[in-house]
Amino acid sequence: MTTAVPEPGPNYSATTHAAAGPDTDVVAIAPDPDVAAGIITETPLEDIFDADIHAKAQDLIARYPMSRSALLPMLHLVQSVQGYVSQEGVAFCARQLDLSDAEVSAVATFYTMYKRRPCGEHLVSVCTNTLCAAMGGDAIYKKLQTHLGSEDKPLGHNETAGTPNEPGSITLEHAECLAACDLAPVIQVNYEYFDNQTEEKAVALVDALQAGKKPAPTRGAPLTSFKGAELQLAGFFPEDEAAYRRDVDGPSQAVETLRGAKLAQDRGWVAPAAKDVPLPALPSKDGEKK
Repeated sequence: MTTAVPEPGPNYSATTHAAAGPDTDVVAIAPDPDVAAGIITETPLEDIFDADIHAKAQDLIARYPMSRSALLPMLHLVQSVQGYVSQEGVAFCARQLDLSDAEVSAVATFYTMYKRRPCGEHLVSVCTNTLCAAMGGDAIYKKLQTHLGSEDKPLGHNETAGTPNEPGSITLEHAECLAACDLAPVIQVNYEYFDNQTEEKAVALVDALQAGKKPAPTRGAPLTSFKGAELQLAGFFPEDEAAYRRDVDGPSQAVETLRGAKLAQDRGWVAPAAKDVPLPALPSKDGEKK
């Protein structure tokens, strides 16, 4: 038996959908009427970004020949205000760049650096990729889950201990390769490196963050908050030279990183020069090699 429209049961239907009639109450049949009301009522989103953020957005646009190229740093700019990319943030970027909300959302949901729910004052990223995991990264992540949560309810990926955006709050995430295999296992706090970690070091680190301290990273710039790091990733730094240097300067290399280069230098090793090898002949469409 074939039914005109989809119905419960084993029978096939002539069409795959049933159009709503004029008397269909969309709000009443929705699982959450409040959500349905928001869908069918076009309410403009509140612009929570002040004049300074609008000016910074225009500054970003001016840096690129095509305005849409400013989307990635502009999403970081949004996060420097809210600590995540909200729907208001998506709409703000879309308006500034003459894009649709869908185009902005597609980018914001693709990259893991853009958070879709409020982040803590600090983002703690534990590398759990192959080498870090083998060197103790998995154990460190598990330890922080229970330390920031509890044995019965460990803190999950991208979950926050404390109230998001409030002092001492920490969002925990397991991260893919953080490009520091020579210093494994590693943790990042707001994208600054803390190398050669152990469970004990990691616990001491998050305890210090919760107490309002800012431990010095192993290398890289001095530690700031997640929002502060996002403003830097957007491309904005202090105009004062001394303040700028204080914010960005720091050791960027480690002994382990340079060990291979130092060994090659001491032993006079050099890479062989590349030879100018002619390209192989490729057959043309008529079968002849050219």
